[in-house]
Amino acid sequence: MVRVGIVGASGYTGAELARILCNHPEVEIAVATSRQYAGKPLSQVFPSLQGRADIICEDLPVEALVERADFFFTAVPHQTAMDIVPQLVAAGKKVVDLSADFRIHDAQVYEQWYQPHSAKDLLATAVYGLPELHRAAIRNTQLVANPGCYPTSVILGLAPLLKAGLVDPQTIIIDSKSGVSGAGRSVQVGSLYCEVADGFKAYKVGEHRHTPEIEQELGGLCGQPVTVSFTPHLVPMSRGILSTIYAKAVKPLSGLAELYQDFYRKEEFVRVCAAGQYPATQYIRGSNYCDIGAKFDPRTGRVIILSAIDNVVKGASGQAVQNMNLMCGFPENTGLRIVPLFP
Repeated sequence: MVRVGIVGASGYTGAELARILCNHPEVEIAVATSRQYAGKPLSQVFPSLQGRADIICEDLPVEALVERADFFFTAVPHQTAMDIVPQLVAAGKKVVDLSADFRIHDAQVYEQWYQPHSAKDLLATAVYGLPELHRAAIRNTQLVANPGCYPTSVILGLAPLLKAGLVDPQTIIIDSKSGVSGAGRSVQVGSLYCEVADGFKAYKVGEHRHTPEIEQELGGLCGQPVTVSFTPHLVPMSRGILSTIYAKAVKPLSGLAELYQDFYRKEEFVRVCAAGQYPATQYIRGSNYCDIGAKFDPRTGRVIILSAIDNVVKGASGQAVQNMNLMCGFPENTGLRIVPLFP
């Protein structure tokens, strides 16, 4: 039994980690931290966890944390993570960090999009935690940088085409829509009910911080630098991401469903739609699945890829547990074989 700590348990990703881990047969939630709710049961913060995750939230320094658990999830904002993670790693603990602090390999690129980095030495050893592409490295690392939600949907959607050299990587346009939980649980005017309900809007146009993460991983797939156009949108639902991705094909394409099915034939958590069918967020809700469909448009010469995930599960906490399973030697699907909720 592995003792697990959730650092930052009172956000949406922390709550989702608790929901998944309380059904995991190989782990025990040994410590959960929250400054705001210290002294209160996690199940009081999230009544959905009542009777399943009643652990008391604590506000602890890192030196006290390391005595309480063997494995840590850091579900805290960027910049906060880079202060905590190095201490956990130095204490010999395995860590999956859900912030952006260790996803970008190049410190200069990170600092262009975020802020100065105080733990640059860990960037070379942190593994980007997309199991479908980096499984072997994840198994052998101490620190995993859990991918962002938008990048997960985009990278999985494009990987088969880029690896096969079937699209021009400089023509990629990404149009993504996300539920409001992607903005986090802290109070923000843009996330209030009256600001979101009955509306549909783009945000951070041409400047979203997931852009360099997407470009880094896509560049690794095709072996050259990649520049994308990425526009995220906010839709009035709690969970889910649907990314629609466009890229110019290098030649007329057929058999895309078969190409994707072959590429992901061993991947339990990627479901490829049959030809002529496409994913939708209502069919992955609450699950660790990524559903993908693709079509070649002969009129424009473009491939259109659609990719759907639950942003809180495969886009965050579910993928984090998938990474933990690999790092700890458990079957990769342990605790994650959750059938999507429908309706």
